[in-house]
Amino acid sequence: MPTRKATRSLADPGAPRRVLVLGGTQFIGRHIVEALLAAGHAVSILTRGRSPDPLPPQVERLHGDRDAGAAGLQALAGRRWHACIDVSGYTPRQVRASAEALHAHIERYAFVSAVMVYGDPHQRPVRESQPRVAPAAEDVTEVDGQTYGALKVACEDLLQALYGERCTVLRPQIVVGPHDPSGRYAHWVQRAAMSGGMGGAEGGAVASETGAEMMAPGDGSDHLQFIDVRDLARFVVTVIEHGLSGGFNLAGHRLTWAQFLDLLGARHLVWVPAPVLAAARLGFTELPLYRPEHGPRAGLMDVCNERARAAGLVLTPPQDTLHDVRRWLQGQAPVLMMTPAREATLIATAREAGLATAARQAGLATTAREATPTGPVHGSGV
Repeated sequence: MPTRKATRSLADPGAPRRVLVLGGTQFIGRHIVEALLAAGHAVSILTRGRSPDPLPPQVERLHGDRDAGAAGLQALAGRRWHACIDVSGYTPRQVRASAEALHAHIERYAFVSAVMVYGDPHQRPVRESQPRVAPAAEDVTEVDGQTYGALKVACEDLLQALYGERCTVLRPQIVVGPHDPSGRYAHWVQRAAMSGGMGGAEGGAVASETGAEMMAPGDGSDHLQFIDVRDLARFVVTVIEHGLSGGFNLAGHRLTWAQFLDLLGARHLVWVPAPVLAAARLGFTELPLYRPEHGPRAGLMDVCNERARAAGLVLTPPQDTLHDVRRWLQGQAPVLMMTPAREATLIATAREAGLATAARQAGLATTAREATPTGPVHGSGV
């Protein structure tokens, strides 16, 4: 999908809209529905009815299943909405079914894609003009780490072909915030609280023994980038109210790991170099949010959000996101992606490997040491 200049419709931005959300009961969809309602819009959702539904009663519930094609979308027949927000389209078969069924019945189709469409980009920062990976074939239905980006590209392409200027593509970075079921961000919040850092019981964790070490990945200079789910949701409202067309990267503040762990108030840190972590074959699941600066897909931690910010994206300060996630986690038992025992093994391995050498190779003064990272937390437009 080529990058085009963002265009706006001439409709009254303040007029209430009727909006259909495909999905809507889980993390991103839930926040989008809540943001639409808060802005005064009428919301319908289409789901299979299999997930818990925390939404208020004024939301219209429709049931269907795009995997069944047109036959699974009978609930949409004869209905009209101003816009459709697709948060649950993963395969071209699914998206084609809803896109064709709604084509004559909506004004705008907004599709939640992902920065994974850019694959493993080496040009930084990653802008909307960055080449995407090749699209998956329309008969591909298995969604995994290998196919996810290509499937999203295929979905983007078919929507652009069907809707043209009536299509909006949103490519979020890693999305975090209250009600996130992935546990990626919550892992670090809860683990920092266990280290005796800020948050404590509010972070949904019980502090571990005083002085117990917490593993920190890399040397503190690698970057991570995420967007607060509520910022994404509010931008969706902006898209609908102003009729924004084209593609938008939805990326948030870009921090170093030293800044991130400092923000969390983590204590008794031991920095374990990236080569030690790689040798242990740790993936994004066991070591969430961490991509070494020169490792696979590191470019996806350097995504430009200038276009979206110019169109109205407003970012929540990282400390506010942290505060609200801590409040949501309050009273919940920690569910860690990596246990402290596994961390201790990695720390021991790093020390046995001779960390002074690893530190010199990294060009840093110290690695695998107790540290309290310092430095300002800042936002970036790139």
